[in-house]
Amino acid sequence: MQLTTSGAFEINRAALERPDLQRESTLGREARVVNMARLGHALVELSQPRVAALVVYNSNPAAIAPHQTKVVAGLRREDLFTAVLEQFQTDTADYADIVLPVTTFLEHTDLYLAYGHYYLQLARPALRAPGEAKSNVEIFRLLAKRLGFRDACFDDTEDDMIRALLKNPSPYLQGITLERLDAERSIRLAVSPSGEPFLPFAQGGFKTSSGKFEFGAPSLAYTPPVESRWGDAALARDYPLELISAKNDDSMNSTFGHRAEVDTQTSILSIHPLDAEARGIVQGMPVEVFNGRGACFFQVEFDEQLPRRVLRARSVRWNKHAPARMGVNHLTSERLTDLGDGPTFYSCLVEVRPHLNGTFGTAG
Repeated sequence: MQLTTSGAFEINRAALERPDLQRESTLGREARVVNMARLGHALVELSQPRVAALVVYNSNPAAIAPHQTKVVAGLRREDLFTAVLEQFQTDTADYADIVLPVTTFLEHTDLYLAYGHYYLQLARPALRAPGEAKSNVEIFRLLAKRLGFRDACFDDTEDDMIRALLKNPSPYLQGITLERLDAERSIRLAVSPSGEPFLPFAQGGFKTSSGKFEFGAPSLAYTPPVESRWGDAALARDYPLELISAKNDDSMNSTFGHRAEVDTQTSILSIHPLDAEARGIVQGMPVEVFNGRGACFFQVEFDEQLPRRVLRARSVRWNKHAPARMGVNHLTSERLTDLGDGPTFYSCLVEVRPHLNGTFGTAG
């Protein structure tokens, strides 16, 4: 993410998030925020108060959240009410008390930012919503009404919300209106004059207290991740292989996991032939990958391009399609990064062994 452009999209997020309404609630403060990378901890261990209800939208945490043993244990709680907004019967939908049919990106209005370019984009529905499907926005609007909220913002349309997002003094948003977006569909942020390159720091302007680029020289000494071959020595002795659950070419995280070809692709574990030979593993063999958090099963594929002591699993196979209903995130940790509190999916030590009695296919 070092080359991300997301910071240039200086929309008025507070207009949608409305922290002022939280402070006016009976809590008298902003609501508790839980890091999704620690969803298992939140559902199983968090207290005062305990999480009593879960609404899932635009996600499939029963496949993509780390430390799946905890996540699944939490989703199975009898006292947890779970609503899932979905188009498919995902792993998460299997644990829902209620599944609400929701529109796809082709069936509702939305505003799109970007990671790698500077164009703000507007999408209008290309198709009518099928059956009883509603957008996330409409579902939350109706829910607010049923819960008795009378604040005017809960009557806002999607267009009202987009106008509020664009109402920000950022120079990058100058001249960008909903009407222009409707006419042009995509508009480049006003990050530089037309035809000129964007050089954001040519004249300084760093958003730091000093106004200068601060790279934290006193703390630049490298500390290896605990869960790596250079980290905890005892852990590395027990689990000497590093597992990279890399992106899959034909899917995006767990999206499209319902397709048979994607399921096949994500059922493969790549290993260097010499690492396989040392463990009595042959090409095409079913194997068990395991660590202290859990285990999952793959079909082996040799890859001489892989570094030694590194395994690659294409992510993310739906648990329901995997043997024993255990996917790769039964292995990953809910430990957070020291910079930004992000997930540590790629800091994952494991061992692998033949699974001689293994069978593959849909686990039911």
